[in-house]
Amino acid sequence: MRINILQHTPNEKPGSILNWAHNHNHQTFIYHPYQFGKLPEAKNTDLLIILGGPMSPNDNLPWIKKEIELVQQLIQLDIPILGICYGAQLISKIYGGKITSAPVKEVGWGPIYRKSSIIPGIPSKLNVLHWHGDTFEIPHEGKLLFSSDQVKNQGFIIGHHIVGLQFHFEPLADNVREIVINDSDYIHGSVFNQDANDILQTPIPNENKKIMFKILDYITEH
Repeated sequence: MRINILQHTPNEKPGSILNWAHNHNHQTFIYHPYQFGKLPEAKNTDLLIILGGPMSPNDNLPWIKKEIELVQQLIQLDIPILGICYGAQLISKIYGGKITSAPVKEVGWGPIYRKSSIIPGIPSKLNVLHWHGDTFEIPHEGKLLFSSDQVKNQGFIIGHHIVGLQFHFEPLADNVREIVINDSDYIHGSVFNQDANDILQTPIPNENKKIMFKILDYITEH
């Protein structure tokens, strides 16, 4: 399987997604469209991963328009897609959802709650890394997967092959450190009232990697 990964800022990497890919002997190709303007072709994509970033799908940028075209092609081809943070917002927008400011800014570790059992084996409550101030609408074609205490729309699934997550299951310890040291100014104003050290000192739950694997298994198994 060829996994094409769209990365949108240097400090938000695929993390445990690469572990899953390597475990299955899949090839990964990481693109940086915000920097180089290059994207994969739909015909050469077996799984698309759209990572987070500081931009919004509402931004009028040529490379975002190209990403939208790519995702639309993959939807027509029924190719599996996982969108995280900005990536989930992009998918929502393609399906007609609005991207707006969230009722609160969530940056740091906080709980999310499972709202659907469509993907088996996911616990009812998980502690995950949040790094966002915007939120998305759940597409009419989608089902709500996760909510947090103050931001309802934290995850959705469309059909069998598309999942969007506003938060982050994928970061490993090195990834969290890289996010925090480079983007610590963004922490200010978060509803979680955590500082950079609080975030760095919080252990990453072992189950987060397992759930990331379950989601990837689910969207690629048929």
